[in-house]
Amino acid sequence: MQKLSRRFQPLATFVAMLTAASACAENWPTWRGPSHDAVSTERNLPTEWSDSKNLLWKAPLPGMGSATPAVWGDKIFVTSEDGEDLVLICIGTDGKQQWKAKVGSGAKRARSGEGNGATPSPSTDGKLVFAYVGSGDFAAFDFSGKEVWRFNAQDRYGKFAYGFGMHTTPLLHEGRIYVQLIHARAALVVALDAASGKEIWKVDRKSDGHSECLHSYASPCLWRRGAETRLITHGNDYAIAHNLADGAEVWRASDLNPKGRYNSTLRFVASPVAVGDLIVIPTAKNGAVVGVKPDASGIVGAGASGEAWRIDHGTPDVPSPVVYEGRVYLCRESGILTCLDAKTGAQLYSDRAYPQTYRASPVAADGKIYLTAKDGTFTVVQAGPELKILAKNKLPDQFTASPAISNGRIYLRGTDALYAIGAAAK
Repeated sequence: MQKLSRRFQPLATFVAMLTAASACAENWPTWRGPSHDAVSTERNLPTEWSDSKNLLWKAPLPGMGSATPAVWGDKIFVTSEDGEDLVLICIGTDGKQQWKAKVGSGAKRARSGEGNGATPSPSTDGKLVFAYVGSGDFAAFDFSGKEVWRFNAQDRYGKFAYGFGMHTTPLLHEGRIYVQLIHARAALVVALDAASGKEIWKVDRKSDGHSECLHSYASPCLWRRGAETRLITHGNDYAIAHNLADGAEVWRASDLNPKGRYNSTLRFVASPVAVGDLIVIPTAKNGAVVGVKPDASGIVGAGASGEAWRIDHGTPDVPSPVVYEGRVYLCRESGILTCLDAKTGAQLYSDRAYPQTYRASPVAADGKIYLTAKDGTFTVVQAGPELKILAKNKLPDQFTASPAISNGRIYLRGTDALYAIGAAAK
């Protein structure tokens, strides 16, 4: 028996190594990753890259888009303009296109082309892939590209009235898709059955906001701790936590746009992020950032017991926060990176990482924070209480989509192409 064990020892070792490698590899099924917080557990990711270093491949895309790719196994899904169409494209992890499906039409752009109909990111549960585009068309496809269901959100829930187009990304979680529709004609939160696209519940999201504040370009996030889960929507002067069962309001963070000095142009673009013991709520235009306690209830105003902390200014206008290793990272649209202590909100540093325009949100992995500038410069920062820049990498393209990390690779969606960054095979 001992001889038999020795005989199979190499096989057992190989299986153990394979299992360990599989455990480290992650899918990136939604905009903000597997835990909805823009954090990956993957290790040994590249720190440096260019068009001639650690670039495994680039796949041309038919048009603009700001959607983060969704990755599952050997398939990558990304939305894009394609002439007047808005399409969902499936690309293999070998860089080859597998299929393309039309989701909607209308290449409407805002802010010199930064905002377009391919801004909401797709998501997948490993069986279906879900694509929502600026025209309001929402469709589900199987992994072979066959359409499973579709509807148009404007037909179902009323015409959109956004100043700069619809850009919110739906949230996929445990067989449901949650959508916030917050604009001048509606203030709704909707839960859909992922398998059929049918409505499960719909709630009115009440607010006393007005003017441009009615338009939210943010996306909902998810808070989880043990068996407890909350959906958090963001817009029209408030962040609101909802019960997943029926959409009922649990708490709302207020004083994000104080009535005594009301800013009628304070539309929210950056989205909240939640970890087990903290929900970070951004505002807009260098306004407040609020840390909310998970056990909050009712109205959580300035100084309320449900607040963990509040800083009066420094919020990113577009990029969303990330919480990593006990710190909150805020990337301003000008390239200033602010680091806060997650427990107290105390500022650890606030320095410019690289002067450029930032629309993509930072992601964290492997002890690093990855920042994406519009001009194709990617700044890799060491996670920690001081700004330590490890690398500045450049690709010849423009980037407004946030990165996706999966199976040892970083996927970057540019205007012209999708790029796969990874260590070259030896």
